[in-house]
Amino acid sequence: MGGDGTYEAVADEHLVGHVARLAAGARRITSVCSGSFLLARAGLLDGKRATTHWRVCDLLARSFPAVRVEPDPIFVRDGNVWTSAGVTAGMDMALALVEDDHGRDVALAIARRFVLFLRRPANQSQFSAPLQAQAAQHDGIRAAQHHVAEHPDSDCSVAALARIALMSERNFARCFATETGMTPARYVERVRMETARRLLEESDDGVEAVATAAGFGTAETMRRTFLRLVRTSPTEYRRRFHAA
Repeated sequence: MGGDGTYEAVADEHLVGHVARLAAGARRITSVCSGSFLLARAGLLDGKRATTHWRVCDLLARSFPAVRVEPDPIFVRDGNVWTSAGVTAGMDMALALVEDDHGRDVALAIARRFVLFLRRPANQSQFSAPLQAQAAQHDGIRAAQHHVAEHPDSDCSVAALARIALMSERNFARCFATETGMTPARYVERVRMETARRLLEESDDGVEAVATAAGFGTAETMRRTFLRLVRTSPTEYRRRFHAA
């Protein structure tokens, strides 16, 4: 488990050594949130993919260069080592562990008992484009973000969004990046990806229809984006995560 106490724990040589010794005989090693720092300090994440809370992903990468930090997923499995983002992501990981050990039916029963999602995808992003929109201070930037969220299938080029924001294209692009921490193009891609995921999970629309509604234009464009960002195809994503 993570928390502020993790950083004191990392400095405790006796504890770090104890963790390393226990891990040597463990079938599986897991951490939640900043608990990954303790695993990293014990050398258990060297050469492995891992994640932690988005606020400290950069710190983990700087502190332990041998760890392949992935800041986006809610949890990561690399061999017998599992690491997760924040506390609620730890719940997703726990359900995945149950499913891994006891099968889908048991995991589903637990998810229903505690009113949780079953198998929220591990590669679901810790970051949400609409949540980023709430942080914007400039009225014009917020208006542009709202437009993208409401109409991802419309013209969301810098020129079109700059007109909505009543700004020049150059100033809009600069202010957008300053306010949100990402370029307009990346924001639009994130929103379209979230829209496509939701439609694949909740609707029975065909892949072509989902691609059109989400603003990708063609199924092939959406497929390439899925492979790049979530490392699976839209068809496979639906097969694994469709709500039905």
